[in-house]
Amino acid sequence: MSADDRIDRWLDALESTLQRAAALVARGREAFDDDLALPLAFEALSNRVGDLAKRLVRADPTRFDDPVWSQAAQNRDYVVHHYDRIDAGLLWTTVSRAFPEMRAVLDRDRRDT
Repeated sequence: MSADDRIDRWLDALESTLQRAAALVARGREAFDDDLALPLAFEALSNRVGDLAKRLVRADPTRFDDPVWSQAAQNRDYVVHHYDRIDAGLLWTTVSRAFPEMRAVLDRDRRDT
């Protein structure tokens, strides 16, 4: 598999993950606060998004130089290693606001390549 094929596969996985995140966000903040599984799902989504961001930056640091990629990677590291200190409000903000921003960057990248 070529490097471009891997990048395309990771971008497809990222797009799918961001779509799933948007579907969960659409349930609303009240559902997030009331359903014990949703914050855990948001943690898993943050992990996956950050891992994919790391892979993409490693594969092509010039193409994936927007700060959103490194921010996602740093967020992933925090969520994975400091899960006992995750603030639910910040987790909600990350998935409800930062993920759509990443989606916009992803869409621009796919349009431009």
